[in-house]
Amino acid sequence: MAIKFKYLKKDEIPAEHAGLYVEHEGAWVLDAEGVVEKTKLEEFRTNNTALLRERDELRQRFEGIDPEEVRKLAEEKRKLEEAAQLKAGEVDKVLDARLRAVKGDFEKQLAAATTERNALAGRLSSLQIDQAVVSEATKRGLRATATPDIMTRARSVFRLVNGAPTAFEADGQTTRMGRDGVTPLSLVEWIESQVAEAPHLFESNAGGGAVGNAAGGGGQRGGRNPFKKETWNVTEQMRLQRSDPTTAARLKAAAD
Repeated sequence: MAIKFKYLKKDEIPAEHAGLYVEHEGAWVLDAEGVVEKTKLEEFRTNNTALLRERDELRQRFEGIDPEEVRKLAEEKRKLEEAAQLKAGEVDKVLDARLRAVKGDFEKQLAAATTERNALAGRLSSLQIDQAVVSEATKRGLRATATPDIMTRARSVFRLVNGAPTAFEADGQTTRMGRDGVTPLSLVEWIESQVAEAPHLFESNAGGGAVGNAAGGGGQRGGRNPFKKETWNVTEQMRLQRSDPTTAARLKAAAD
């Protein structure tokens, strides 16, 4: 007996074949790679046949027609019509037709240029946001393998406005505010929230005010706060204040 591809109810499946079926879209289908339901296969074949027939009809319809010759004939027809209009003194009609043609070409070129410009602007915006996010996140100990993840997260929140990454709510229109509810959410504050919300993206010493060393010395050595009494280090304090004043200020406040 041939094995059926699909059963509407589980109790319809023969007991010896029960392990071969899985539930899918309210029915039980054969769990086999590359198997397609017969009705869908027939539908595909029918559509494919119709498309081939349509292609053959179009080919027969335009067989022997040279597109370049058609364009030349259309241009000659236009010139003859213009000549007839000029002869009849209808100069305004000729000028109006020429202006419409020029305007149409210009609008097509403008639309194409605008589309290309917007695409380039979008890519540039994403690139600048990616660079800014990775730079700030690296200071907080971003894992190298987490770079794509942090960039994807940032793109859903930030857009470039007047050359600066600006955070928006999910509607894409409302500016997202920071913790104080007044100041727009900064990139640094957003990164800090990611350390808390997605700690797996950062080195284990990124929390509690520590900064990773993966960026080539951007943070304190060994993940220690040089402003704390037990890890006091004046040399490290001065170096950090010169290289990263924002982090230095945050660590100093955390140590108080």
